[in-house]
Amino acid sequence: MSSKSIILTRAALLLTLALLFQSLRFVIPVPPMLSNFLIGSLINACLLVAAEWVGVGPTLTIIFLVPIVAYFQQVLPLPIFIIPVALGNAIYIGLFLMGRRVQFWLNLSIAAASKAVFMYVAFCWLLTLIEIPTRIATGLLFIMSWPQFVTGIIGGILANIIKKRLKLM
Repeated sequence: MSSKSIILTRAALLLTLALLFQSLRFVIPVPPMLSNFLIGSLINACLLVAAEWVGVGPTLTIIFLVPIVAYFQQVLPLPIFIIPVALGNAIYIGLFLMGRRVQFWLNLSIAAASKAVFMYVAFCWLLTLIEIPTRIATGLLFIMSWPQFVTGIIGGILANIIKKRLKLM
């Protein structure tokens, strides 16, 4: 099997896992907040493992496909919200990869905090341009704030465990 085939197969597997994890909210009856923490952490772990296991290009594909599917699953109420979610995930992965030589916890914290700040600011800005019901806007702003940091940290911890098991480090 060629190297490109292996990378493509791994990327497809990780995309499938990310989409499967994203669909758990429709199968497992847990409260929405717990669902967001669980699913967000699992998806972040998939993204970090993908970045290490298949490289930036295939990971970017996963990063942009996951929020598109979230929109079709009606998790994101408008298609414009796909962009800041994808960019936030790209920032998370990009900063994590750039800081690989830095101590793990510092690197993970910076990447997760940057993602959370970016997504909160981006959604604040978008919600000044788009009129949606106040209840939905408030929920979106909450989900795109500190929970992004928490899921980024948990996802990093899970990815670190997975990478050690797969001997990627």
